Amino acid sequence: MENPARYVGIDVSKDHFDVHVRPDDRKQRFNYDNDGLQGVLSLMKEVRPQLIVMEATGGYEQRLVAVFAAQAFPVAVINAKRVRDFAKATGKLAKTDRLDAAVLSDFADKLRPEPSALPDESREELKALLARRRQLIDMITAENNRQLTAPKAIQREIRAHIEWLRRRLKKTDDDLTRHIKASPIWKAKDQILQSTPGIGPTTSMTMLAVLPELGSLNRRTIAALAGVAPMNRDSGKWRGRRTIQGGRTTVRNALFMCTLVATKFNPTIKALYQRLLLAGKPKMVALTACMRKLLIILNAMLKTNTPWSEDHAKKC
Repeated sequence: MENPARYVGIDVSKDHFDVHVRPDDRKQRFNYDNDGLQGVLSLMKEVRPQLIVMEATGGYEQRLVAVFAAQAFPVAVINAKRVRDFAKATGKLAKTDRLDAAVLSDFADKLRPEPSALPDESREELKALLARRRQLIDMITAENNRQLTAPKAIQREIRAHIEWLRRRLKKTDDDLTRHIKASPIWKAKDQILQSTPGIGPTTSMTMLAVLPELGSLNRRTIAALAGVAPMNRDSGKWRGRRTIQGGRTTVRNALFMCTLVATKFNPTIKALYQRLLLAGKPKMVALTACMRKLLIILNAMLKTNTPWSEDHAKKC
């Protein structure tokens, strides 16, 4: 007989967490330490849950979610008020850690929430580092332009400032790299993204920080979120040219630059770009279509935890 789908609720506290597996009614408590994390991973590998549900507990849940996400277990982090309302509606008014875990597994089974993008307390710091990197590059460009017309005495000062800015840029790049390597799940996702021809460290970091939903949404939704989905511009019988707009500008800018590289070195994107040009499409239209295709490929790679493969890319 085929194994039933299993739904897991985990109630997380500072020092321990309680696990309830449904429909087995299996209960277990783990200490919130390395041994406990290894223990719950072994349990999850045994039961192979359809979904794991936890409450947002002000940060205590984040390490546990990262461990599960690194092993590709589907996790949903739910607002505590939703869980309390669900418990009241189903008549479960008593409250202990073990009972709360059972309520969460019931919530998972009955409501089937969508798995969450990985919550990570360091994402805001990573976004700030990326923003600072962009500022440093802009300042270096501005100083280089000033140097062209400045008197010789000022040129020496500008050169010194440029050298200082370049040292800060290198320090920021080193900080970004350390940031990614410090998180097992981000490191794993970074390795998958960078296995794609055309995707470098900066693009990968931008995707991880600014588009955390990558790998958890369908192709249309992720394209719209990044701002590379074509939008209709029609009125009555008039049909306007489809354009892209909205979305997350930082992601779109990063995609544009890496797609330029991919049209030369990524076999799938290169073939698509050349095919569109031969069909008479303007270069920018062809490039935009390649941006969307590349994003869809990256989304599928993270969804399946699969490094770059030309065969896999052709199916996207």
